[in-house]
Amino acid sequence: MRTLMIAASSLVLAASLPPAASAQNGHFVGQQDCEGDGLAVTCEGKVAGLGSETFNIVVTADASATVECTNPGGNVAPGQSFDYVAEGATGEMETPRNGSYTYSISTDAPEAPADACPNGAWTAEVVDVEYGPATVSLYEGGALVDSVTLPVD
Repeated sequence: MRTLMIAASSLVLAASLPPAASAQNGHFVGQQDCEGDGLAVTCEGKVAGLGSETFNIVVTADASATVECTNPGGNVAPGQSFDYVAEGATGEMETPRNGSYTYSISTDAPEAPADACPNGAWTAEVVDVEYGPATVSLYEGGALVDSVTLPVD
């Protein structure tokens, strides 16, 4: 009788626990690195533990762009600098058979806004971008499963 009560209690306890997490949990492994080249950020590294769903890796970094304006006579003058969020992503990808993926993601270079120079006769050009830390986020099946924040060298 006592053995039956213990077994019944164990079943009730097991039924009340939340379901166990999947054996596969996507995560960043090893060294992750982000470098700026003056106009874009490139982040590289590896993720592992990817499950059977699709995944996406997204890079974001706060940025401040420096603009130069060239007038019709060819003279260059400082333009209106602007802040923005640099972004890049792998897009939705199928999970590799081995559950790991080595990535290299670059953000797009910014375009100067129309009002960066005195008027439409001037040509605006982004000549440099300074970046704050970059955040690299791993999504599986649309859900955020891991992220790291890295300095941009």
